Amino acid sequence: MGFSSVQSSRRKVVVIGNEKGGTGKSTTALHLAVAALHQGHQVGTLDLDSRQATLSRYLTNRERYRTSAGQPIPLPHSLRIDEPEGADVAALETSARRAIEAALAKLAACDIVFVDTPGSATTLSRIGHEYANVLVTPVNDSLLDIDVLAEIDPINRKIIAPCHYCQMAWEYGNQRIIDGLPPLDWVVIRNRLPHIHSRNREDIDQILTKLANRIGFRLAPGLGERVIFRELFLNGLTVHDLPLVDADRSLSATQQSAGSEIAALLEALNVVPQENLALATSAN
Repeated sequence: MGFSSVQSSRRKVVVIGNEKGGTGKSTTALHLAVAALHQGHQVGTLDLDSRQATLSRYLTNRERYRTSAGQPIPLPHSLRIDEPEGADVAALETSARRAIEAALAKLAACDIVFVDTPGSATTLSRIGHEYANVLVTPVNDSLLDIDVLAEIDPINRKIIAPCHYCQMAWEYGNQRIIDGLPPLDWVVIRNRLPHIHSRNREDIDQILTKLANRIGFRLAPGLGERVIFRELFLNGLTVHDLPLVDADRSLSATQQSAGSEIAALLEALNVVPQENLALATSAN
């Protein structure tokens, strides 16, 4: 497995990946992309989930709202790739790699490209991970959901062994070093974080901290369980759009908190200049 020179031409390729569905990958990708757009960056999105295409549908809703409402909300340069078909594994991987490299070449003018992946180990998802220089893995704040990272003993809550997805990310990180590229920045975030303290939350804190030290990812703040994220989907909006589309209404406490979560995550990823983040946070 070798990496294309397309990688080195990208400033940041941020892959949102996890082989489990329902962890908020598409929501995370869209909100981060729009937050970066509002800071004035050239942003691209690449949807590799051809079956669900949640990110693509979100952006279609956004473009429709922009046209019907006459609101100048910013749009990313968006592309979608369909899963290659066939029985030959090598041919499928070659086709996927060529399609991704062509898409990244089309997005060459972008400062940041956010790549959304499906919640399963498809060919596109596996090859797409190869092009990440930042990998964001959202996990739900539940012992049932962190098994994508490790096998956990249900009795004493001890780590038995890392799971397949961790092994895959670790191998990609090693390959980048072999190819003379900067190390992979692997970030795990906890989405749908409950707003109350619990024994479950303490257990997950301890498990993820141990896994981070053992496997080599870092932890960053994720997005809480907020109705506002679901409510905005139909219009393709995010909380960062609200001051623009409804300038006469002040943001509610919940909306402000949601915006702060997204800004904090974007800052933690280190993909945009810090001075722009400070301006964006103060504006919201």
